[in-house]
Amino acid sequence: MNTFSRIAATVSAAAILSCTAGAVMAANIFVIGGKPDDPFWSVVKRGAEDAGKVVKAEGGSVTWLGPQNYDNLGNDAAELIRQAISQGADAVVGPDWVPEAMEPAFKDVVAHKIPLIIYNAGDEETATRLGAMNYIGSDPYDSGFAAGKYFAEHDLKDAVCLNTLPGVANVEAFCKGMSEGVTKNGGKGDVLPLPATSFGSSTAVAQALKGYLLKNPKVNAVFTVGNVDTTSAISGIMQAGKKGRVQVCGMNIDKTILENIKNGSQLCAVDQQGYMMGYLAVSILNANVNYGMTIPTKKILTGPAIIDKSNVEVTLKGVNAGVR
Repeated sequence: MNTFSRIAATVSAAAILSCTAGAVMAANIFVIGGKPDDPFWSVVKRGAEDAGKVVKAEGGSVTWLGPQNYDNLGNDAAELIRQAISQGADAVVGPDWVPEAMEPAFKDVVAHKIPLIIYNAGDEETATRLGAMNYIGSDPYDSGFAAGKYFAEHDLKDAVCLNTLPGVANVEAFCKGMSEGVTKNGGKGDVLPLPATSFGSSTAVAQALKGYLLKNPKVNAVFTVGNVDTTSAISGIMQAGKKGRVQVCGMNIDKTILENIKNGSQLCAVDQQGYMMGYLAVSILNANVNYGMTIPTKKILTGPAIIDKSNVEVTLKGVNAGVR
């Protein structure tokens, strides 16, 4: 039985126990995630809430805490972690976006003997160092590397990563991975850093990319760190008069992005399967709090997966269901 099958079996066992034996205790699980209007995080939240149906049936709760913006992300997220502790969390899930700001707060969680899972941003080493049960998510570096390799394999060997959240650990890793992925496959990669206020700002992203492309006419591939920025990048390419000559691949998916892949205005996307991050994290913590169950591995990978014209139709089914 592979790792994912063992995880699924454990989660299923917890659900069966909840229906047949009743809960040992009610688990109040706090999930730290992105801001409310971030489409990637809305899918992660859906996964956490779906797993939360079992938690609620046992008398527990799942509480989602997210920042209103990403301008001061590390400090704001650390405050949310401490808020979870003060509100009596029985378990906590959170991304290690800005380690220097957030890790002291995560250590407070563990010091209070509260089970912790790191997801989305971090890795196996992060989970071990902080004393967390697991890391759940897609390795950020591997995700970027997969995109860079894909570019090079499609003869797009002059690429730039559009970084709208500089200093955020997983975003920095996305860009590093992309640059090294294309470089190690015969091309070259660059990074265009923008202020965090640019994240999700169509005008700011499009104008910045337009200027960069006009100054760097050999660039033929753009990698973005989130689905909102991806659609903005497509606009910037068009404004620069580069439609058809510069291709886009970006992190995360939604219906608009998949339609863009279908119609050819976007080359590919990298899926982290955010739904599975939220679902597995809440399910595993609920089983731990109520029944003492654990998953031995310190790394449960949910991606990366490249989405292009070859598999876009089946992926659309997941998006229409709200789980991708």
